[in-house]
Amino acid sequence: MIRQRHPALLPALTVLLILSALASLAVGAVPLSPARLLAALTGHGDRISSIILFELRLPRLVLGLLVGAMLGLAGAVLQGFLRNPLAEPSVLGASNSAALGAVIALYFGLAGWSVVMLPLLAILTGLGALLLLFVLAGRSDSPLGLVLAGIAVSTLAGAGITLALNLSPNPFAAMEIMTWLMGSIANRSVDHVLIVLPCVLVGAALLLFDGRPLDALSLGEDGARSLGVDLKRTRIRLLLGVAIGVGGSVAVAGSIGFVGLIVPHLIRPMTDRSPSAILLPSMLGGAVLLTLSDIAVRLIPTSSELKLGVVTAFLGVPVFLFHLLRERRLW
Repeated sequence: MIRQRHPALLPALTVLLILSALASLAVGAVPLSPARLLAALTGHGDRISSIILFELRLPRLVLGLLVGAMLGLAGAVLQGFLRNPLAEPSVLGASNSAALGAVIALYFGLAGWSVVMLPLLAILTGLGALLLLFVLAGRSDSPLGLVLAGIAVSTLAGAGITLALNLSPNPFAAMEIMTWLMGSIANRSVDHVLIVLPCVLVGAALLLFDGRPLDALSLGEDGARSLGVDLKRTRIRLLLGVAIGVGGSVAVAGSIGFVGLIVPHLIRPMTDRSPSAILLPSMLGGAVLLTLSDIAVRLIPTSSELKLGVVTAFLGVPVFLFHLLRERRLW
């Protein structure tokens, strides 16, 4: 199957990624000029600019790139696998369920046992949510049916989070959980990067492996089987890839929604609309979108810095409603 995309798509996304990364390093409460950035990167900068760059902005940038890339790829894969333009980790309940696992780790103090407990519980609950989604949706091919099943899963996870907040032993713990749930990559360190990096690498590797099966699935399940696609193995790889990648991302950055919905729809018109053609561009586009959104939360004048999840929600809800109201597939 021939995979086609606009020849300038990947180079343009790469340039946007580099420019947004440089802007992310330079923009903030203390602006850093290109000269100060270069001096700090080469080890000849002043102490303040070096601390700002290496301890605050560089880990924040790397996290934004990793989390955004994972969310963009997960959205593209889910839309191709389910043949549903509304599919996305947060819409289908995976992000909320991963957040529930992380909240459980925080609430019961399990996160203090080991650094792996937070992402591990987020991954397990995210995987359980996707399994429950497929059980509830059954063999439904309707986009609305899958969205409704996702809403049910997300609502169930939200109820668990609300219960944890309601039973929280003190208001400070509840406020900490609420702040984390709104999604942010501010005040993160290299340790957080080391937690999310293996999750994103493993998750992305599993999802990128499914390019050809996703193309075959565009012909329907029977057509995919006739082309030799093992649907059971494809579904297992998809479940594990989304659960590991999104679970690890949510464990570190909190619940950041709609990136996986927005990016594939922006990328798809510049390709032949085959699912495999948008996977790598969606990774780059997700990284760009989340990095630019993180720059926006620093620049928007507010009494306190906006949370990243709030910005992506305002960007994503109109896209979601637009495609929901059209009630037809875009490919």
